[in-house]
Amino acid sequence: MNKLLTLLFLFTLPLTAQKMIAPPGATCDPLTGLCTPAPLGAAAGAEVEFRDDVEIIYVGDPMCSWCWGISPALNRLEKAAAANGIPYRIVLGGLRPGGGEPWNEEFKGFLSHHWEEVNKRSGQPFGDKLFERENFNYDTEPSCRAVVAARSMDPAIESRFFELTQYGFYVLNEDPSETSFYAPICEKLGLDFDRFKTLFESAEMKAATMADFQLNRGWGVTGYPTVVFRKGDQMVAIARGYAEFEEMWGAVNQLSQEE
Repeated sequence: MNKLLTLLFLFTLPLTAQKMIAPPGATCDPLTGLCTPAPLGAAAGAEVEFRDDVEIIYVGDPMCSWCWGISPALNRLEKAAAANGIPYRIVLGGLRPGGGEPWNEEFKGFLSHHWEEVNKRSGQPFGDKLFERENFNYDTEPSCRAVVAARSMDPAIESRFFELTQYGFYVLNEDPSETSFYAPICEKLGLDFDRFKTLFESAEMKAATMADFQLNRGWGVTGYPTVVFRKGDQMVAIARGYAEFEEMWGAVNQLSQEE
């Protein structure tokens, strides 16, 4: 059963929220914890087959800093969902596919200040060695593609692979565009790295990753992280930007009981 659904919003954002000054395609709001993606271009009609009556869908990007900030809350949400028989899945966002922003002092300053904001609000750790690099392309497509490749190998480890990718970038400040970045992650999670490498570099995984990007845009998702509760034909955003576990799980309880 294929359905093209439009996202409803359970929570609304304050109209007075001020966005930080940032290069084009790199807009993040420190008040709401929402990162707005760069334009993707025209997307094909995004459809998906739903096999469950209810599910929680996390739309995020491993190189979205607020997605790193919300990670502990999402760990709890996924465990609570599993304990209550609610499927949980990830759709990759595509925050800044292709990158392309100049790696200059302006962009480094934006990132550094933004990471400080996320750290203060969430307590998540950040390294600072990234800013010592002479060159870096903030392209989020490879990290998303890596998660899609891991999903194709073992869906059960997708969330953990996503989180370890975030750790490797935000804390260790290594480059997710390099295939070798994922070798220790594969080893830790018991994935065959040679098989992963083949998938990661394949046209098939690039197409599957783009399908995730188009899918969430087709739903009306305009920023990451977004967490969605789907019940039948209705999709409701229970978090749009940074959120705590309690508010997300409270929304799941509320929506589950509604007719």
